[in-house]
Amino acid sequence: MLSLKYISENPGLVVNRLKVKNFDAAGIVDQLTSLDSERRKLQARLDTSQSTFNRLSKQIGNLFQQGKKEEAEKIKEQTVLLKDQIKQLAPELSGIESRVKELLLQLPNIPHETVPPGSSPEDNLLVREGGGMPELPPEALPHWELAGKYDIIDFELGNKITGAGFPVYKGKAARLQRALINLFLDSAVNAGYTEVIPPIAVNEASAFGTGQLPDKEGQMYYINEDNLYLIPTAEVPLTNIFRNEILSYNDLPRRLTAYTPCFRREAGSYGKDVRGLNRLHQFDKVEIVEIQHPERSYQSLESMTSYVEGLVKLLGLPYRIILLCGGDMSFHAAKTYDFEVYSAAQKKWLEVSSVSNFESFQSHRMMLRYREENGKKIFPAHTLNGSALALPRIMAALLENNQTTEGITIPPALVPYTGFEIISS
Repeated sequence: MLSLKYISENPGLVVNRLKVKNFDAAGIVDQLTSLDSERRKLQARLDTSQSTFNRLSKQIGNLFQQGKKEEAEKIKEQTVLLKDQIKQLAPELSGIESRVKELLLQLPNIPHETVPPGSSPEDNLLVREGGGMPELPPEALPHWELAGKYDIIDFELGNKITGAGFPVYKGKAARLQRALINLFLDSAVNAGYTEVIPPIAVNEASAFGTGQLPDKEGQMYYINEDNLYLIPTAEVPLTNIFRNEILSYNDLPRRLTAYTPCFRREAGSYGKDVRGLNRLHQFDKVEIVEIQHPERSYQSLESMTSYVEGLVKLLGLPYRIILLCGGDMSFHAAKTYDFEVYSAAQKKWLEVSSVSNFESFQSHRMMLRYREENGKKIFPAHTLNGSALALPRIMAALLENNQTTEGITIPPALVPYTGFEIISS
Protein backbone atom coordinates (compact mmCIF):
# COMPACT_ATOMS: atom_id res chain seq x y z
CA MET A 1 0.00 0.00 0.00
CA LEU A 2 1.29 3.44 -0.90
CA SER A 3 1.33 6.04 1.85
CA LEU A 4 -1.16 8.90 1.71
CA LYS A 5 1.63 11.33 2.59
CA TYR A 6 3.70 10.26 -0.40
CA ILE A 7 0.72 10.50 -2.76
CA SER A 8 -0.28 13.95 -1.47
CA GLU A 9 3.28 15.23 -1.89
CA ASN A 10 3.87 13.59 -5.31
CA PRO A 11 0.51 13.25 -7.11
CA GLY A 12 1.90 13.78 -10.61
CA LEU A 13 4.78 11.37 -10.12
CA VAL A 14 2.42 8.65 -8.82
CA VAL A 15 0.09 9.02 -11.80
CA ASN A 16 2.94 9.01 -14.35
CA ARG A 17 4.83 6.08 -12.85
CA LEU A 18 1.70 3.94 -12.59
CA LYS A 19 1.16 4.44 -16.31
CA VAL A 20 4.15 2.09 -16.70
CA LYS A 21 1.92 -0.58 -15.13
CA ASN A 22 -0.88 0.46 -17.50
CA PHE A 23 -2.86 1.73 -14.53
CA ASP A 24 -4.76 5.02 -14.77
CA ALA A 25 -4.45 6.43 -11.26
CA ALA A 26 -5.50 10.02 -11.99
CA GLY A 27 -9.04 9.72 -10.65
CA ILE A 28 -8.04 7.90 -7.47
CA VAL A 29 -5.14 10.27 -6.80
CA ASP A 30 -7.43 13.30 -7.23
CA GLN A 31 -9.90 11.82 -4.75
CA LEU A 32 -7.13 11.03 -2.29
CA THR A 33 -5.57 14.48 -2.38
CA SER A 34 -9.01 16.06 -1.90
CA LEU A 35 -9.85 13.68 0.96
CA ASP A 36 -6.46 14.29 2.54
CA SER A 37 -7.07 18.04 2.55
CA GLU A 38 -10.48 17.52 4.14
CA ARG A 39 -8.99 15.04 6.62
CA ARG A 40 -6.34 17.52 7.71
CA LYS A 41 -8.91 20.22 8.33
CA LEU A 42 -11.16 17.89 10.31
CA GLN A 43 -8.21 16.56 12.28
CA ALA A 44 -7.13 20.11 13.15
CA ARG A 45 -10.65 21.00 14.30
CA LEU A 46 -10.92 17.81 16.31
CA ASP A 47 -7.51 18.32 17.92
CA THR A 48 -8.37 21.91 18.82
CA SER A 49 -11.75 20.93 20.28
CA GLN A 50 -10.23 18.07 22.26
CA SER A 51 -7.39 20.25 23.55
CA THR A 52 -9.81 23.01 24.58
CA PHE A 53 -12.12 20.47 26.21
CA ASN A 54 -9.23 19.01 28.22
CA ARG A 55 -8.03 22.47 29.30
CA LEU A 56 -11.49 23.63 30.36
CA SER A 57 -12.19 20.36 32.19
CA LYS A 58 -9.05 20.88 34.23
CA GLN A 59 -10.02 24.49 34.85
CA ILE A 60 -13.50 23.44 36.07
CA GLY A 61 -11.93 21.10 38.59
CA ASN A 62 -9.69 23.85 39.91
CA LEU A 63 -12.61 26.29 40.20
CA PHE A 64 -14.71 23.79 42.16
CA GLN A 65 -11.77 23.25 44.51
CA GLN A 66 -11.60 27.02 45.01
CA GLY A 67 -15.32 27.18 45.77
CA LYS A 68 -16.10 29.16 42.60
CA LYS A 69 -19.09 27.00 41.66
CA GLU A 70 -20.95 29.61 39.56
CA GLU A 71 -17.92 30.34 37.41
CA ALA A 72 -17.27 26.62 37.04
CA GLU A 73 -20.85 25.97 35.88
CA LYS A 74 -20.54 28.62 33.12
CA ILE A 75 -17.38 26.98 31.77
CA LYS A 76 -19.04 23.61 32.06
CA GLU A 77 -21.65 24.78 29.53
CA GLN A 78 -18.82 25.36 27.04
CA THR A 79 -17.50 21.85 27.57
CA VAL A 80 -20.93 20.39 26.80
CA LEU A 81 -20.87 22.15 23.41
CA LEU A 82 -17.30 20.99 22.79
CA LYS A 83 -18.21 17.41 23.69
CA ASP A 84 -21.05 17.46 21.16
CA GLN A 85 -18.68 18.88 18.56
CA ILE A 86 -16.14 16.13 19.23
CA LYS A 87 -18.86 13.49 18.92
CA GLN A 88 -19.79 14.92 15.52
CA LEU A 89 -16.25 15.36 14.18
CA ALA A 90 -14.88 11.95 15.23
CA PRO A 91 -17.18 9.81 13.05
CA GLU A 92 -16.75 12.24 10.15
CA LEU A 93 -12.99 11.82 10.39
CA SER A 94 -13.32 8.05 10.74
CA GLY A 95 -15.49 7.93 7.61
CA ILE A 96 -12.91 9.85 5.60
CA GLU A 97 -10.09 7.63 6.86
CA SER A 98 -12.05 4.52 5.84
CA ARG A 99 -12.63 5.93 2.38
CA VAL A 100 -8.93 6.84 2.09
CA LYS A 101 -7.90 3.27 2.99
CA GLU A 102 -10.38 1.88 0.50
CA LEU A 103 -8.87 4.00 -2.28
CA LEU A 104 -5.27 3.30 -1.25
CA LEU A 105 -5.91 -0.43 -1.57
CA GLN A 106 -6.87 0.09 -5.22
CA LEU A 107 -3.48 1.55 -6.16
CA PRO A 108 -0.70 -0.83 -7.26
CA ASN A 109 2.87 -0.32 -6.16
CA ILE A 110 4.90 2.25 -8.09
CA PRO A 111 7.37 0.54 -10.44
CA HIS A 112 11.04 1.35 -10.05
CA GLU A 113 12.46 3.78 -12.60
CA THR A 114 14.38 0.93 -14.31
CA VAL A 115 11.19 -1.06 -15.03
CA PRO A 116 10.38 -0.87 -18.75
CA PRO A 117 6.88 -0.03 -19.99
CA GLY A 118 4.90 -2.79 -21.67
CA SER A 119 1.67 -4.71 -21.53
CA SER A 120 2.60 -8.38 -21.95
CA PRO A 121 5.44 -10.91 -21.54
CA GLU A 122 6.60 -10.01 -25.04
CA ASP A 123 7.68 -6.62 -23.67
CA ASN A 124 9.90 -8.10 -20.93
CA LEU A 125 13.66 -7.62 -21.22
CA LEU A 126 16.22 -10.41 -21.33
CA VAL A 127 18.88 -9.66 -18.72
CA ARG A 128 21.17 -12.64 -19.23
CA GLU A 129 21.12 -16.34 -19.98
CA GLY A 130 23.34 -19.32 -19.33
CA GLY A 131 23.68 -23.08 -19.40
CA GLY A 132 23.97 -25.22 -22.48
CA MET A 133 21.02 -26.77 -24.26
CA PRO A 134 20.91 -30.56 -23.81
CA GLU A 135 21.03 -32.98 -26.73
CA LEU A 136 18.21 -35.44 -26.23
CA PRO A 137 17.83 -38.90 -27.75
CA PRO A 138 15.44 -39.10 -30.72
CA GLU A 139 12.75 -40.81 -28.64
CA ALA A 140 12.83 -38.13 -25.90
CA LEU A 141 9.63 -37.87 -23.86
CA PRO A 142 7.94 -35.06 -21.91
CA HIS A 143 8.15 -35.45 -18.15
CA TRP A 144 4.59 -36.72 -17.70
CA GLU A 145 5.39 -39.68 -19.98
CA LEU A 146 8.75 -40.23 -18.28
CA ALA A 147 6.89 -40.29 -14.96
CA GLY A 148 4.77 -43.18 -16.21
CA LYS A 149 7.60 -44.98 -17.93
CA TYR A 150 9.69 -45.13 -14.73
CA ASP A 151 6.69 -45.24 -12.35
CA ILE A 152 7.89 -42.25 -10.30
CA ILE A 153 5.03 -39.72 -10.43
CA ASP A 154 1.39 -40.78 -10.54
CA PHE A 155 -0.97 -38.06 -11.74
CA GLU A 156 -4.02 -40.33 -11.91
CA LEU A 157 -3.54 -41.54 -8.36
CA GLY A 158 -3.36 -37.94 -7.17
CA ASN A 159 -6.56 -37.23 -9.07
CA LYS A 160 -8.20 -40.22 -7.36
CA ILE A 161 -7.11 -39.16 -3.87
CA THR A 162 -7.75 -35.43 -4.21
CA GLY A 163 -8.19 -34.11 -7.74
CA ALA A 164 -6.26 -32.73 -10.70
CA GLY A 165 -3.15 -30.79 -9.76
CA PHE A 166 -2.21 -32.97 -6.75
CA PRO A 167 0.34 -35.52 -8.04
CA VAL A 168 1.78 -38.40 -6.02
CA TYR A 169 5.60 -38.69 -6.07
CA LYS A 170 6.88 -42.22 -5.62
CA GLY A 171 10.21 -43.99 -5.15
CA LYS A 172 13.12 -42.13 -6.68
CA ALA A 173 11.01 -39.10 -7.59
CA ALA A 174 10.05 -38.71 -3.94
CA ARG A 175 13.71 -38.93 -2.96
CA LEU A 176 14.67 -36.49 -5.72
CA GLN A 177 12.04 -34.06 -4.48
CA ARG A 178 13.39 -34.31 -0.93
CA ALA A 179 16.94 -33.95 -2.25
CA LEU A 180 16.05 -30.71 -4.02
CA ILE A 181 14.46 -29.31 -0.86
CA ASN A 182 17.51 -30.18 1.25
CA LEU A 183 19.95 -28.81 -1.31
CA PHE A 184 18.06 -25.53 -1.54
CA LEU A 185 17.74 -25.18 2.24
CA ASP A 186 21.40 -26.01 2.87
CA SER A 187 22.46 -23.54 0.20
CA ALA A 188 20.29 -20.79 1.72
CA VAL A 189 21.62 -21.39 5.24
CA ASN A 190 25.20 -21.36 3.92
CA ALA A 191 24.41 -18.04 2.20
CA GLY A 192 23.37 -16.47 5.51
CA TYR A 193 19.61 -17.05 5.60
CA THR A 194 18.05 -18.27 8.85
CA GLU A 195 15.88 -21.35 8.36
CA VAL A 196 12.32 -21.17 9.69
CA ILE A 197 9.50 -23.72 9.74
CA PRO A 198 6.38 -21.51 9.60
CA PRO A 199 2.67 -22.39 9.70
CA ILE A 200 1.16 -23.24 6.32
CA ALA A 201 -2.18 -21.65 7.26
CA VAL A 202 -2.47 -17.92 7.98
CA ASN A 203 -5.12 -15.54 9.28
CA GLU A 204 -6.69 -12.60 7.47
CA ALA A 205 -4.26 -10.07 8.91
CA SER A 206 -1.28 -12.00 7.54
CA ALA A 207 -2.88 -12.45 4.10
CA PHE A 208 -3.69 -8.75 4.02
CA GLY A 209 -0.19 -7.78 5.13
CA THR A 210 1.57 -9.30 2.13
CA GLY A 211 -1.21 -8.38 -0.29
CA GLN A 212 -3.04 -11.64 -0.92
CA LEU A 213 -6.19 -10.00 0.46
CA PRO A 214 -8.39 -8.54 -0.72
CA ASP A 215 -7.54 -8.87 -4.43
CA LYS A 216 -6.27 -12.51 -4.56
CA GLU A 217 -8.84 -14.06 -2.27
CA GLY A 218 -10.21 -16.33 -4.99
CA GLN A 219 -6.78 -17.86 -5.65
CA MET A 220 -6.32 -19.16 -2.09
CA TYR A 221 -7.77 -22.21 -0.41
CA TYR A 222 -9.96 -21.09 2.48
CA ILE A 223 -10.65 -22.96 5.74
CA ASN A 224 -14.14 -21.68 6.45
CA GLU A 225 -14.63 -22.95 10.02
CA ASP A 226 -11.45 -21.30 11.29
CA ASN A 227 -11.27 -18.29 8.94
CA LEU A 228 -7.78 -19.30 7.80
CA TYR A 229 -6.07 -19.49 4.41
CA LEU A 230 -3.61 -22.11 3.13
CA ILE A 231 -0.48 -20.26 2.06
CA PRO A 232 0.23 -19.71 -1.66
CA THR A 233 3.92 -19.16 -0.77
CA ALA A 234 6.11 -19.07 2.33
CA GLU A 235 6.54 -15.35 1.69
CA VAL A 236 3.27 -14.81 3.56
CA PRO A 237 4.13 -16.31 6.97
CA LEU A 238 7.83 -15.36 6.78
CA THR A 239 7.22 -11.67 6.10
CA ASN A 240 4.42 -11.53 8.66
CA ILE A 241 6.86 -12.57 11.37
CA PHE A 242 7.69 -8.86 11.42
CA ARG A 243 4.12 -7.52 11.25
CA ASN A 244 3.53 -4.70 13.76
CA GLU A 245 7.22 -4.76 14.70
CA ILE A 246 9.73 -1.92 15.01
CA LEU A 247 13.22 -3.21 14.21
CA SER A 248 16.38 -1.40 15.19
CA TYR A 249 18.79 -0.12 12.56
CA ASN A 250 21.25 -2.84 13.57
CA ASP A 251 18.59 -5.54 13.07
CA LEU A 252 18.70 -4.99 9.30
CA PRO A 253 18.86 -6.94 7.15
CA ARG A 254 16.79 -9.89 8.39
CA ARG A 255 17.15 -12.82 6.01
CA LEU A 256 14.94 -15.89 6.30
CA THR A 257 14.39 -19.08 4.33
CA ALA A 258 11.74 -21.78 4.58
CA TYR A 259 10.53 -24.90 2.85
CA THR A 260 6.75 -25.25 2.70
CA PRO A 261 4.09 -26.90 0.63
CA CYS A 262 2.17 -24.19 -1.22
CA PHE A 263 -1.46 -24.16 -2.31
CA ARG A 264 -3.00 -22.25 -5.21
CA ARG A 265 -6.41 -22.75 -6.74
CA GLU A 266 -5.16 -21.57 -10.15
CA ALA A 267 -8.73 -20.81 -11.19
CA GLY A 268 -9.13 -20.51 -14.94
CA SER A 269 -5.97 -22.48 -15.81
CA TYR A 270 -6.69 -25.06 -18.48
CA GLY A 271 -5.13 -26.64 -21.56
CA LYS A 272 -1.80 -28.08 -22.63
CA ASP A 273 0.24 -25.50 -20.70
CA VAL A 274 -0.89 -27.03 -17.41
CA ARG A 275 -0.05 -30.66 -18.22
CA GLY A 276 1.97 -32.72 -15.78
CA LEU A 277 3.97 -30.60 -13.34
CA ASN A 278 3.62 -27.37 -15.29
CA ARG A 279 0.88 -25.98 -13.03
CA LEU A 280 -0.26 -27.57 -9.78
CA HIS A 281 -2.63 -26.80 -6.94
CA GLN A 282 -0.18 -28.15 -4.35
CA PHE A 283 3.56 -27.87 -4.78
CA ASP A 284 6.77 -27.59 -2.76
CA LYS A 285 8.95 -24.51 -2.68
CA VAL A 286 11.90 -23.08 -0.81
CA GLU A 287 11.51 -19.33 -0.30
CA ILE A 288 13.93 -16.58 0.67
CA VAL A 289 12.75 -13.34 2.30
CA GLU A 290 14.69 -10.24 3.25
CA ILE A 291 13.75 -7.23 5.37
CA GLN A 292 16.13 -4.45 4.42
CA HIS A 293 16.96 -0.77 4.88
CA PRO A 294 15.49 1.28 1.98
CA GLU A 295 18.92 2.52 0.90
CA ARG A 296 20.17 -1.04 0.43
CA SER A 297 17.13 -2.90 -0.88
CA TYR A 298 18.06 -2.74 -4.57
CA GLN A 299 21.53 -4.01 -3.79
CA SER A 300 19.79 -6.88 -2.01
CA LEU A 301 17.55 -7.50 -5.03
CA GLU A 302 20.61 -7.99 -7.22
CA SER A 303 22.36 -10.23 -4.69
CA MET A 304 19.21 -12.37 -4.24
CA THR A 305 18.94 -12.69 -8.02
CA SER A 306 22.58 -13.78 -8.24
CA TYR A 307 21.97 -16.30 -5.47
CA VAL A 308 19.03 -17.90 -7.31
CA GLU A 309 21.09 -17.92 -10.51
CA GLY A 310 23.74 -19.90 -8.64
CA LEU A 311 21.17 -22.56 -7.73
CA VAL A 312 20.06 -22.98 -11.33
CA LYS A 313 23.70 -23.21 -12.45
CA LEU A 314 24.31 -25.84 -9.76
CA LEU A 315 21.60 -28.00 -11.34
CA GLY A 316 23.11 -27.59 -14.80
CA LEU A 317 19.90 -26.27 -16.36
CA PRO A 318 19.75 -23.83 -19.29
CA TYR A 319 18.20 -20.64 -17.97
CA ARG A 320 17.41 -17.04 -18.68
CA ILE A 321 16.72 -14.08 -16.39
CA ILE A 322 13.95 -11.70 -17.43
CA LEU A 323 13.25 -8.18 -16.17
CA LEU A 324 9.47 -7.87 -16.12
CA CYS A 325 7.84 -4.91 -17.82
CA GLY A 326 5.28 -2.82 -15.97
CA GLY A 327 2.28 -4.61 -17.47
CA ASP A 328 3.57 -8.08 -16.56
CA MET A 329 4.47 -7.28 -12.95
CA SER A 330 2.42 -8.14 -9.89
CA PHE A 331 0.22 -5.55 -8.23
CA HIS A 332 2.58 -5.32 -5.26
CA ALA A 333 6.07 -5.41 -6.77
CA ALA A 334 8.28 -2.43 -7.55
CA LYS A 335 10.74 -4.52 -9.59
CA THR A 336 10.83 -8.22 -10.49
CA TYR A 337 13.26 -10.61 -12.13
CA ASP A 338 11.81 -13.88 -13.42
CA PHE A 339 13.90 -17.02 -13.89
CA GLU A 340 13.01 -19.47 -16.63
CA VAL A 341 14.58 -22.85 -17.36
CA TYR A 342 14.34 -24.61 -20.69
CA SER A 343 12.33 -27.81 -20.77
CA ALA A 344 13.90 -29.62 -23.69
CA ALA A 345 11.27 -32.27 -24.43
CA GLN A 346 8.46 -29.71 -24.28
CA LYS A 347 10.61 -27.20 -26.19
CA LYS A 348 9.47 -24.36 -23.96
CA TRP A 349 10.70 -22.06 -21.21
CA LEU A 350 9.22 -22.64 -17.73
CA GLU A 351 9.16 -20.00 -15.01
CA VAL A 352 10.75 -21.36 -11.82
CA SER A 353 11.39 -18.25 -9.73
CA SER A 354 10.44 -14.62 -9.26
CA VAL A 355 12.66 -12.33 -7.20
CA SER A 356 10.98 -9.06 -6.24
CA ASN A 357 11.52 -5.86 -4.30
CA PHE A 358 8.27 -4.54 -2.84
CA GLU A 359 9.96 -1.49 -1.32
CA SER A 360 7.66 -0.26 1.50
CA PHE A 361 4.39 -1.44 -0.11
CA GLN A 362 3.91 -4.46 2.16
CA SER A 363 5.39 -2.66 5.18
CA HIS A 364 2.70 0.03 5.08
CA ARG A 365 0.05 -2.70 5.12
CA MET A 366 1.58 -4.63 8.02
CA MET A 367 3.14 -1.76 9.99
CA LEU A 368 6.66 -3.17 9.60
CA ARG A 369 9.08 -0.42 10.57
CA TYR A 370 12.65 0.20 11.67
CA ARG A 371 14.17 2.83 13.93
CA GLU A 372 16.99 4.90 12.47
CA GLU A 373 20.49 4.64 13.89
CA ASN A 374 20.04 7.71 16.10
CA GLY A 375 16.95 6.04 17.61
CA LYS A 376 14.62 8.98 17.05
CA LYS A 377 12.82 8.49 13.73
CA ILE A 378 10.81 5.47 12.55
CA PHE A 379 10.38 4.51 8.88
CA PRO A 380 8.82 1.60 6.94
CA ALA A 381 11.34 -1.08 6.00
CA HIS A 382 11.66 -2.58 2.52
CA THR A 383 10.65 -6.20 1.91
CA LEU A 384 11.98 -8.59 -0.75
CA ASN A 385 11.34 -12.22 -1.57
CA GLY A 386 12.23 -14.86 -4.08
CA SER A 387 11.60 -18.50 -4.97
CA ALA A 388 14.80 -20.45 -4.36
CA LEU A 389 13.36 -22.56 -5.88
CA ALA A 390 9.85 -23.75 -6.80
CA LEU A 391 10.15 -27.49 -7.35
CA PRO A 392 7.57 -28.72 -9.91
CA ARG A 393 9.01 -27.12 -13.04
CA ILE A 394 12.56 -27.67 -11.82
CA MET A 395 11.65 -31.36 -11.50
CA ALA A 396 10.07 -31.31 -14.97
CA ALA A 397 13.17 -29.77 -16.55
CA LEU A 398 15.54 -32.13 -14.70
CA LEU A 399 13.62 -35.20 -15.83
CA GLU A 400 13.35 -34.07 -19.45
CA ASN A 401 16.79 -32.54 -19.93
CA ASN A 402 18.70 -35.41 -18.31
CA GLN A 403 17.00 -38.34 -20.05
CA THR A 404 19.26 -40.77 -21.85
CA THR A 405 18.80 -44.15 -23.46
CA GLU A 406 19.85 -45.73 -20.12
CA GLY A 407 17.62 -43.60 -17.90
CA ILE A 408 17.47 -40.17 -16.24
CA THR A 409 20.79 -39.02 -14.85
CA ILE A 410 21.01 -37.00 -11.63
CA PRO A 411 23.07 -33.76 -11.54
CA PRO A 412 26.26 -34.25 -9.48
CA ALA A 413 25.24 -31.61 -6.92
CA LEU A 414 22.17 -33.70 -6.03
CA VAL A 415 23.78 -37.13 -5.82
CA PRO A 416 24.95 -36.70 -2.17
CA TYR A 417 21.30 -35.96 -1.31
CA THR A 418 19.60 -38.62 -3.47
CA GLY A 419 22.04 -41.46 -2.88
CA PHE A 420 21.70 -42.54 -6.52
CA GLU A 421 23.00 -41.30 -9.88
CA ILE A 422 20.31 -42.48 -12.28
CA ILE A 423 16.60 -43.26 -12.49
CA SER A 424 16.14 -46.34 -14.64
CA SER A 425 13.67 -49.15 -15.20
